[in-house]
Amino acid sequence: MWIFVFFDLPTETKKDRKNYAQFRKSLLKDGFSMMQFSIYVRHCNSRENADVHIRRVKSFLAPKGEIVIFMLTDKQYGIMEFFKSRDPVQRPDTPQQLEMF
Repeated sequence: MWIFVFFDLPTETKKDRKNYAQFRKSLLKDGFSMMQFSIYVRHCNSRENADVHIRRVKSFLAPKGEIVIFMLTDKQYGIMEFFKSRDPVQRPDTPQQLEMF
């Protein structure tokens, strides 16, 4: 499963900028990576694990602005096409799960 977080947060006041930075830092701390400006993505090994991270994101939502959270399966993510200008680029690799024996 892949979790996507799209957000559009205000940055007019000092408090707005602080909330924006706090939200972004919380996403990074929870293992999300920036895909594009205001689009962050995280891979999860199961639906249950994804639900945990979605609840965590909901716990630190910014007080103002718009935030969208959604999930894609690995198969859906695999058919996405990535471009930089008109040139196709390699999609980010799926993180490998560390296995402990």
